[in-house]
Amino acid sequence: MSRLTKKQKAYAEKWDKHAFYPAEQAVALTKELASAKFDETIEAHFRLGIDTRQADQQIRGSISLPNGTGKTVRVAVFAEGAEADAAIEAGADLVGSDDLISQIQGGMLDFDATVATPAMMPKVGKLGRILGTRGLMPNPKLGTVTNEVAKIVGELKAGRVEYRADKFGICHVPIGKASFETEQLLGNYTALYDEIVRVKPASAKGRYIKSIVLASTMGPGVAVEI
Repeated sequence: MSRLTKKQKAYAEKWDKHAFYPAEQAVALTKELASAKFDETIEAHFRLGIDTRQADQQIRGSISLPNGTGKTVRVAVFAEGAEADAAIEAGADLVGSDDLISQIQGGMLDFDATVATPAMMPKVGKLGRILGTRGLMPNPKLGTVTNEVAKIVGELKAGRVEYRADKFGICHVPIGKASFETEQLLGNYTALYDEIVRVKPASAKGRYIKSIVLASTMGPGVAVEI
């Protein structure tokens, strides 16, 4: 019979892996169980009753969390003229057109998100194989193909996150850092929960939200009451 490690024993004293906790308690417990020497990310994992093989049951979008994510986001913007100037003023880390495209083709990927004006998309399309596989391609459905570049850059910097159901119907979304106050994490979780409910596909049958689990980077999963 295997023995529990010191960390597993410490977890067992605070957390019941078979229990379902109210949201506020689950958030506080997840935060408490984050015991690594670095500031762990807290994620929410929603298992949804959808069939991702059906085009009308794809779940994908973005949301600005009220308390941010605690992560410094580097934003690259494909724009020219007035839109490029607006992006720079909004705090974009990289702004350019053909020059920026050439840098990325050369292997430069020092950014976490991208924004592009509609006029730039024919050129940005050349980067599909590079950006697409990394989930970095500007997308009209996510609002990252727009002429309002300053607004989107500001939202990305402030804590805008993307959510997308994988092939198993699970959305994995960061809601902050272990160093956040419980109220901040709970506020972000509640905003995300409301968003997931809002985008429920009309064709989805049966129970929509099957389970929700919160977990830190190195901690165990805490099941949330639905």
